[in-house]
Amino acid sequence: MPDTGPKPRSTAWQTAITTLQEIEPPFIPEGAHAMTIVIEYPPGDPGVPPHRHTGPCFGYVVEGEMVFELEGEPERVLHAGEAFWEPGGDVIHYQDGNNRDDIPLRFTVTMLCAPGKPMLTLVDEDELAQRRDRRAPRPS
Repeated sequence: MPDTGPKPRSTAWQTAITTLQEIEPPFIPEGAHAMTIVIEYPPGDPGVPPHRHTGPCFGYVVEGEMVFELEGEPERVLHAGEAFWEPGGDVIHYQDGNNRDDIPLRFTVTMLCAPGKPMLTLVDEDELAQRRDRRAPRPS
């Protein structure tokens, strides 16, 4: 069989990228390391209690629906295929729970974490009470 040379490369890469979000984070902790995780909640699970991260986080809903709420922003529902981000630092992340009681929620998050600190810190009830004026009005 004669050698016909290299196969032509596909051009699919030219249209294979879809930008889901593009932001400029407010800060990245010095010496930060990146961590990508997958989070899976069963139907109806409320998710992590109010918390914060040491650096910005970038996420993508793979399956299901997430109730997402950051300090100062109204809660919203994110669906499979939607991206989200949070600035980290002092901002409280109030909700990341499963919005549905009939299907699981699965999402990925890439975090830029400050060295030597936990990637997630829960916020206690006293601080939540002190900062209640920073939380957007709750739906009725």
